[in-house]
Amino acid sequence: MLRECHTHGYCRGSACPVCGEEGRFLMNEHELNRVGRIMAGVLRHFPDKFGVAMDSHGWVDIPEFIDVLRKSKDRLQWIKPYHLVAIVATDPKGRYQIEGNRVRATYGHSIEVDLDLPTDEVPSKLYYPVTEEEVELILERGLQPTDRQKVHLSKGYENALSAGLRRAEAPIILVVDAERAVQDGLKIQHAGKTVYVTDSVPAEYLNRAD
Repeated sequence: MLRECHTHGYCRGSACPVCGEEGRFLMNEHELNRVGRIMAGVLRHFPDKFGVAMDSHGWVDIPEFIDVLRKSKDRLQWIKPYHLVAIVATDPKGRYQIEGNRVRATYGHSIEVDLDLPTDEVPSKLYYPVTEEEVELILERGLQPTDRQKVHLSKGYENALSAGLRRAEAPIILVVDAERAVQDGLKIQHAGKTVYVTDSVPAEYLNRAD
């Protein structure tokens, strides 16, 4: 559930996690999931399918995007720009970004975009989940994008484990020597709260996590 606390701003849940105030109701869980699925589709995969103009850095115009949502098959004629702002502000993974009157996804793209994301303060170690079947091949050849434009790395071991459990019952976690990789010229960008992206990771920077 999406709400707006009069004191502490937008929040998810039945009440503000800071003061406990119910605040103003904005969106129920079903509506939040519906809009979230459309956002992911438009901003990460197929803006053309919805007739949305996207620039080379992945930005789309918020009023135009709101118009698309209102015209969708999901009966979202009530949605307004502040609903979108609230979704982005409370997204637990930092998957989206708003700048002025524009919005974009920060990672997960299957279409080619130049994300121009920050490259400073990259952790010394990053993590990536793999399956038992692919681990030896990846340790030999390195990491390459599959269904996305970038390789997505996790900030912590637990983050990678959580991501890996969506693909395998017992994922194997690889540790990336990000500090050495960056020193050697590999560009790693901070894309979400716990997500970093790069074009590829050569095998020399990969090892099994302890």
